[in-house]
Amino acid sequence: MAETHFGFETVDEKDKAQRVAGVFSSVARKYDVMNDLMSMGLHRFWKKFTIDIAAPRPGERVLDVAGGTADLAAAFAPRVGAQGQVWLTDINNAMLGVGRDRLLDEGILAPVAQCDAEKLPFPDNHFDIVTVAFGLRNMTHKDRALVEMRRVLRPGGRLLVLEFSKVWKPLEKAYEVYSFKLLPWLGQKIAGDAESYRYLAESIRMHPDQAALKAMMEHAGLERVEVFNMTAGVVALHRAYKF
Repeated sequence: MAETHFGFETVDEKDKAQRVAGVFSSVARKYDVMNDLMSMGLHRFWKKFTIDIAAPRPGERVLDVAGGTADLAAAFAPRVGAQGQVWLTDINNAMLGVGRDRLLDEGILAPVAQCDAEKLPFPDNHFDIVTVAFGLRNMTHKDRALVEMRRVLRPGGRLLVLEFSKVWKPLEKAYEVYSFKLLPWLGQKIAGDAESYRYLAESIRMHPDQAALKAMMEHAGLERVEVFNMTAGVVALHRAYKF
């Protein structure tokens, strides 16, 4: 039996996707509110920086993997314009529904697909930009997902991975208290779900740090991998290219 991590818990690989789906189905409707509270609004800066580093140009094709409530997709759409295209994808139907509604509410007509990042339903060499924001750590086989994201990139295309990472050492103790005390409390008060936010804190600790993720991306065949630390390493953006 192949095993993997669900937070600090060891589970059968085939069960992880269902467990993660339960987490995000539970919090989908309060996801954006919780993001603002948890990050004190900083997630907006992190995502804006990601868009700027991606440097989308008019007419380009963008794929947002695990795009959830469509923060990035909505920001990319005006940058690529009517001649470009932005696909919003997520494995979770509840999250994808919130994202689809958001795009429609903002007057953005963008294709939406429910799919597994480890088996993307797109042709080789199709997209100029692929992004995944706060989704990679929830994937069972991160290495497979990275290979798939590289596959659908055209030569010269870039992959942006925005994810929680290894915080600056002097802040570790305070960050532990924040993660394992405050986050579950906020989750209970706002979303009525402390356990999902306890999983969030645990999943961050189990995710590869900046250097390990860079090595994983290189192993997946991506090149020129750069790391941009934000907020003392709470979050890191990895940018890489396919050549």
